[in-house]
Amino acid sequence: MLLLSHISKFVVSSFTLFSPCRVAHGLMALRNLIASKFKPILLICLCILTVHLVIFEVPSLYENFSIVPSSFLGDVDVLEEVLSNTASEVPLFNISNSQTTPPTGDLENVTNFMEDVKIFLHQSDSSPICNSTPPGLVGPIRVYLDEPDFETMSKMYSELRPGGHGMPEKCQARHRVAIIVPYRNRESHLKILLHNLHSVLKKQQLDYAIFIVEQVANQTFNRGKLMNVGFDVASHLYPWQCFIFHDVDLLPEDDRNLYTCPVTPRHMSVAVDKFNYKLPYSAIFGGISALTKEQFEQINGFSNDFWGWGGEDDDLATRTSEAGLKVSRYPSQIARYKMIKHSKESTNPINKCRYKIMSRTKQRWKTDGISSLHYKLIDLQLHKLYTHVMVDLLEVQSRQKLRQILPTCY
Repeated sequence: MLLLSHISKFVVSSFTLFSPCRVAHGLMALRNLIASKFKPILLICLCILTVHLVIFEVPSLYENFSIVPSSFLGDVDVLEEVLSNTASEVPLFNISNSQTTPPTGDLENVTNFMEDVKIFLHQSDSSPICNSTPPGLVGPIRVYLDEPDFETMSKMYSELRPGGHGMPEKCQARHRVAIIVPYRNRESHLKILLHNLHSVLKKQQLDYAIFIVEQVANQTFNRGKLMNVGFDVASHLYPWQCFIFHDVDLLPEDDRNLYTCPVTPRHMSVAVDKFNYKLPYSAIFGGISALTKEQFEQINGFSNDFWGWGGEDDDLATRTSEAGLKVSRYPSQIARYKMIKHSKESTNPINKCRYKIMSRTKQRWKTDGISSLHYKLIDLQLHKLYTHVMVDLLEVQSRQKLRQILPTCY
């Protein structure tokens, strides 16, 4: 209204005075006024246009970039650093020498379990060995946040064998890797993770499978014990050389982040977007960690006694150190992850006893872990995209034993 008032005054003054000079002066003043008043508006429009281009145009450029091999592989020093922490001498798998025995847990139907074991088949030994550097890597990749249904993904990854078991078609994988994912009531996250992981792992020419380990309802979540169960069950299905313990909400952003067997225990989720792609603290060993079978057995796995959120990853770091092993990491520009946002879960409350348990780690790590693991296997299903393991973690019995050591806990 103020602008219109000024304009009308200049128009009236110009037309009431018939002097050409006054008319020209009025028009000049009108032009200057409009320019001064509309300049901020023009700047705002320019900013809106820029934001629009960033939101709607840049992602399409990013998608095109992620498909075509790029110059990121020219970053030889970074890739060589990744390869330096990858075990190069991997013994080949001889199916005749492998053994499958029932796991540590109490089984009600061993026969059905052993029938499922036979479904995991090995690669043909006649294939040539894959290159140490997978040829199809591009560097930074698109992170999928959509949730395709399981049937759609089964068609997308039709080459997978039962149990989410993938392997290269034209060469023999150098690494046999089991991905262990503790899980509860996050189907949307599971779909997103499977979509992203299978997309990356098939390019890395691995012999791998994804194990989703879920505990029965009405129990407090125990991430560490679920990891131990996953290790135990997977070890009796196939002779995996190494294990990657993987949270369901972390998605890799770079396909050079190789899910291979490590030389030393490897902390993989180095740079997470939630933490501004920086380590929250130097000793962190949570999120995603990779160990060979021998390394995991050397540290006696995870603790079985952390019921609820927190503590088991720091306990794992202490075990690793006490066993004389050092934790390694890929460069932060490669080991990047996006974390799926989620709310707190009532079945995973903060473990108020975690510090008391951690204070005893150095005294208890040799007796608390896979060597003392007890659970009941409820169900084992080999789906197209993953192997589903449903277990009873025997929470009541476990807590009773822990109270004998730490009476004030639980």
